Amino acid sequence: MRNWAGNQRCDPARVEHPGSTDEVAAIVGAAHRQQQRVKAIGAGHSFTAAAMTDGVLLSLDGMQSVRHVDRASGRVTVDAGITLRALTDELALADLAMPNLGDIIVQSAAGATSTATHGTGRALGNLATTIVGIELVDGTGQVVTCDEDHDPELLRVARVGVGALGVVTALTLQCVPAFNLHARETIEPLADVLADIDAFSRSADHAEFYWMPGSTRCQVKRNERTDEPARPQSRLAYTRDKYLAENAAFGAACFVGRWIPPLASPIGKVVAAAMSERELIDRSDRVFTSPRHVHFVEMEYGVPLAHLAEAVDRVRHLTTTMDRPPLFPIEVRVSAGDDIPLSTGFGRENGWVAVHQYRGAPYEDYFRGVESIMNNLEGRPHWGKLHYQSAETLRDRYPEWNAFAEARARLDPEGTFRNDYLDRVLGELPSG
Repeated sequence: MRNWAGNQRCDPARVEHPGSTDEVAAIVGAAHRQQQRVKAIGAGHSFTAAAMTDGVLLSLDGMQSVRHVDRASGRVTVDAGITLRALTDELALADLAMPNLGDIIVQSAAGATSTATHGTGRALGNLATTIVGIELVDGTGQVVTCDEDHDPELLRVARVGVGALGVVTALTLQCVPAFNLHARETIEPLADVLADIDAFSRSADHAEFYWMPGSTRCQVKRNERTDEPARPQSRLAYTRDKYLAENAAFGAACFVGRWIPPLASPIGKVVAAAMSERELIDRSDRVFTSPRHVHFVEMEYGVPLAHLAEAVDRVRHLTTTMDRPPLFPIEVRVSAGDDIPLSTGFGRENGWVAVHQYRGAPYEDYFRGVESIMNNLEGRPHWGKLHYQSAETLRDRYPEWNAFAEARARLDPEGTFRNDYLDRVLGELPSG
């Protein structure tokens, strides 16, 4: 078993494909009695080893149903394994939408929310903030449910669980009426954007930018909600931009840069020069997300918004000192704070800096350099992306760390859901 990026692999004792909550509960219960470890995996899009195990691996591919849609309230209950792509298509049929999404839409709903995956928008929290109900199977095989009326404190904590609290089997999400986005993509000087990052973050409902190391310009994306009818790109233009330019041509450039390092810097300049402007109106999920067929590894850190410009500038300086410059642009986004104990957005607005490297190209020196910068700026790593932190280095960055630890001890006291990654980043539990 390996993840999408190919940087994490495991050899489980067996792989199970449950089709219902009862089947998950039976598998976990049996594994608990036999003192086996259990992990669940969705789309395998995490860059970390969060879902890796040498015990029982549960694939949730068989749990992708929409259980209930309440159009009046906007609340939708889904199986945990449903992909965000399938979810957004089902929501569109009900004239509903997710209030925000990230750039990639292949993840499972449980995987995306459990790792606090986010989009961009200063007034909008990560995807887990939309959760109003959770059904999960705990470490003994018991089904546990929580919502605003039944165990609301567990709901608050379990919305971001990183796979440590149980196997999430269903989620109830607070959705919004379907909406279109007016997308404007411009090329602007990086220095101008960084000069007033606060104004940039307020310049649209959803603002972000991509900057290619070595360039003085960045591609700025501003998406505004609109009542105007859709005015999407033509199929030919979409294929040209999203498949030929952003995937086929970019992938070929990365391949050359990986195998012929002296060409990496010139390729970066070509990529930066190829950034283009466009404007369109389309269904929200079609604007938020893009097809990503060029495989990569990624690190992303959230820092207090007041530190964002400094974080980007320091990463910019780091890239000028590298023998092999990055082959991917750096992505910068913003998000609202929340009250979820293990959320990267707990108690503060975040600015986000995401760095990537083409799969197979060296990345560790680059990523460790970025992490060192973020450590000095109160950085919190995205739970689904690479980092080198441990429970000892993370504990003080989360004011309600102990609230999560207590929920973990309650739901998995004997460590059914442990693995090496969780032992490192959350601390060890007894193995039973």
